[in-house]
Amino acid sequence: MPDQTSTPTCPEGSERAKPVGGKRKAVRHRGPRRALFPGLPSVQIVAGVAALAAAAVGAVSLPGEVPLANSATASSSDSGRLQPAGALSGTSAVGSSSLLAEREKAVSRDSAGDALEDASAKKIIKAAEAQAKQRNAALAQFAKQAEQQAQEIAANKWVLPLTNYRLTATFGQSGSLWSRDHTGLDFAAPSGTPLRAVTNATVTEAGYAGAYGNRTILTLEDGTELWYCHQTSISVSPGDTVSAGEVIGTVGATGNVTGPHLHLEVRPGAGDPVDPYNALSVNGVRP
Repeated sequence: MPDQTSTPTCPEGSERAKPVGGKRKAVRHRGPRRALFPGLPSVQIVAGVAALAAAAVGAVSLPGEVPLANSATASSSDSGRLQPAGALSGTSAVGSSSLLAEREKAVSRDSAGDALEDASAKKIIKAAEAQAKQRNAALAQFAKQAEQQAQEIAANKWVLPLTNYRLTATFGQSGSLWSRDHTGLDFAAPSGTPLRAVTNATVTEAGYAGAYGNRTILTLEDGTELWYCHQTSISVSPGDTVSAGEVIGTVGATGNVTGPHLHLEVRPGAGDPVDPYNALSVNGVRP
C-alpha cells in the first residue's frame, strides 16, 4: 500500500499526476497564483483601507458631541449631520449655504428700497399739492380783494357834475367880481341843466345860503364837503344818500351871479376850500 503522507509535486507546465488506486488526487501547485481580476487591489488592501476609514470616522466628532466611535449605534440626528449638501438647495443638516435664500434676501432688500423711494416720492407729491392748494387759495383771496376794491372804486367813482358846459372861472382867480380870490370852479350852462352828485355821499344841507343862492352840500365818508351853489331847484333833502351820477337839482342864477352857472367848491374835512379841478382829476375826472 503506498505511503499517503507524502505529497507528490508537479512542476509548472507538467501534466497532472495519474490517479492512484483508481482515484484522482488533488495536486498542489507551489508557484504563485494569478489574480482573477488583474489591476484591482487585493482583498487584503481593501480591508485595510476600510479599517483605516472606520478608525478615522470614529475619531471625528462635532464640538460638544460624543464621537461616533464611542457610541454603539449612530442616531438618525448624528447621521444627518454627515449628509452632503443638496445640489439644488445647497443645504444640509450641518450648515446652510443656500443661494436661493441669499437671492431672496437681495430681492427683499431691493423691494424695501423701492418701497422707500415710492414713499418719498408720494411725500414730495403730497407736499407739492399742498403748496399748490395754498397758492391757489392765496390767489383766490387776492382776486377777491381786487374785485372788492374794484367794486369799491366803482361805487365811489367820481363823475362830472354836469354835461354841456364851459369853464368860466377857476380856483384862486381874482377880480372885481369877487371880494376875495375865487374859492371854486364855475361851470357855465343853461338854467335847468341837471346837476349830478359827483360821487356817493350824504346830503347834509339843502336850501338858500345868501350870496351862494340855493345850495346843496354833499358830505363824503371822509368828511369832505362838496358845495353846489346858485341852483334854480333842489331835488334832495338833508339826510338823503345819493350815488355818483344821481340828479340832485338844476343849474340856476340865484345869489350873487352874472349868469346861470354851477359854482362847485371842494372842502376837505369841512374846512377851507381846495382846487376842485385837482380834486376831480385825482379821482379820474377831467373837467
